[in-house]
Amino acid sequence: MLVLGAFMPSRSAAQGVSTQTGGGQGAGLQVLGQNFPNPVNQDTRIPFNVGDAQVCTDAGRQHRVSLKIYNLLAQLVAVPVLQGGVGNAAGGEPLDGQLLTCGAYVAYWDGKNSQSGEDVASGIYLYRLELDGKPFVKKMIVRK
Repeated sequence: MLVLGAFMPSRSAAQGVSTQTGGGQGAGLQVLGQNFPNPVNQDTRIPFNVGDAQVCTDAGRQHRVSLKIYNLLAQLVAVPVLQGGVGNAAGGEPLDGQLLTCGAYVAYWDGKNSQSGEDVASGIYLYRLELDGKPFVKKMIVRK
């Protein structure tokens, strides 16, 4: 359980309630969606929002975005790629410090370990979105 504390800095995040942005613009907006399909068999997609795409008042503002997948030992498993090209972001780019503008995005993960290139084992994995330094965490199940 101590490992989970590194990913879920608050009690609400540990309960899976880490879907709201801070106060002000976009409050209540779902930032990190549940991956689909879940459980994962081969590959998965992870929806997320940057800012409030519906009423983005500063469309040119860029936000630093990272999305990483970890096993329950807090070991980095993979960095998903941005699916498709949206706005200023090219599709297929790893989501590691990408600068994205307001919008709805989808990340893609092929179910493989980034380092070994092999399929990951069945089990529970955590995916962690960091948006301008603020973390959002959800879990997924891989079933082979």
